[in-house]
Amino acid sequence: MPSLKYKRILLKLSGEALIGAQDYGIDPDVVSTIADEIRNVRRMGADIAVVIGGGNIFRGLNASARGMDRATADYMGMLATVMNGLALQDSLDKKGVFTRVLSAIEMKELAEPYIRRRAIRHLDKGRIVIFAAGTGNPYFTTDTAASLRAMEIHADVILKGTKVNGVYDRDPMEEEGAEMFLKLTYLDVIQKGLKVMDTTAITLCMENKLPIVVFNIKDQGNVEKIVSGEAVGTLVT
Repeated sequence: MPSLKYKRILLKLSGEALIGAQDYGIDPDVVSTIADEIRNVRRMGADIAVVIGGGNIFRGLNASARGMDRATADYMGMLATVMNGLALQDSLDKKGVFTRVLSAIEMKELAEPYIRRRAIRHLDKGRIVIFAAGTGNPYFTTDTAASLRAMEIHADVILKGTKVNGVYDRDPMEEEGAEMFLKLTYLDVIQKGLKVMDTTAITLCMENKLPIVVFNIKDQGNVEKIVSGEAVGTLVT
């Protein structure tokens, strides 16, 4: 078994990562590709937990801006993350990968309730753990949920999969000549207002010295490379 730089990882995916070429929803082919990547990294010996956003189905902040009660909108967004988690679990199950969805909002017919020690036990047994429903509280993003869960399971790193190759000084999708950072400090991210994760999530990682790697999830093999110690994307430390 190869030597791993990161033995236990928290993979953070945006809901938009599951859309593929569609305008909305879940593309099963994209989910299958991500499941392949997770399966391959698990075979390398890494423990993997996953947090997925819900923006491909419902974004609470946008609904709140249009007049919906913020708490209600956020709870609806949490339910969207459960749908995404179940889709990923289904794909992993079909590939023979033992997977558990743990939800911060109890829905025992669909997922196990989130219990920290149970999550760690699943990881110790080699299962993929998908954390759904964010933190279970409104006003907190799935970025913050990813940082919190990573700390709780003693992850070595947060791997944030995006649609671009790393963190840039400006939006590379809209502006030509945007420059990518190879390495940043937590304070750089906060002071420069870079869109890595929200400030609460970054602060939590900074206080607990948890590194973050931002990379392109669409490039197959990137997670394997990072876990093996290759320099991919942007390292925030």
